[in-house]
Amino acid sequence: MTRLQSLARRVWDGSTVLARRLAEAVSAWIRKGRRDDLSGVAAVLGCIFRVLLVLVGLWLLWRLVRAMPALLWLIVPVWCWRAVRAVPPADNVESVPDEGAEASARDDVLVFLFDILGDRSAVHLSEVLQHLQKQGRGEGWTVTDLRARLEALDIPVAAKVKAGGKSSPTRGVRKSALLALSPSPAPEASTAPSTAA
Repeated sequence: MTRLQSLARRVWDGSTVLARRLAEAVSAWIRKGRRDDLSGVAAVLGCIFRVLLVLVGLWLLWRLVRAMPALLWLIVPVWCWRAVRAVPPADNVESVPDEGAEASARDDVLVFLFDILGDRSAVHLSEVLQHLQKQGRGEGWTVTDLRARLEALDIPVAAKVKAGGKSSPTRGVRKSALLALSPSPAPEASTAPSTAA
């Protein structure tokens, strides 16, 4: 894979990650509009109002771009830059990933995550990153880098996970979500996946 192809792949993968993050943030904001102290339609009026605000915002953005198309010269480069930063560069830009290799990489990561989870129901990404770095993988990575790699492999990362006795929830992986991805989640050995670093 050439450098230009690698960059294009990072823009594509990063755009997918950014779009997913944006959708999660908007949907979480809309869900916060629900009132638990009310019932019936009154309880969801806040959600309906927030959906309308999102739709009006999208319509205004569309009208603004239609009125001033030159804004795309600002919006598109900023989006591409954020997309490239959302996904860490591939370790080997010469190899061309195929669907079989991607599925194998995902399986390796699942086995690694099940091994870390053990009998627990969830694990924080910071702990996963520590395990990777103890095995010489993911040097210089942040939790955000690890999250981007997991999301690129379609492994769900939960926004608020309580694990390891920590009182404050943070991003992590839930065993229930991983079980839905793997028909036979029985890890044998604690080996770090090659694609996770």
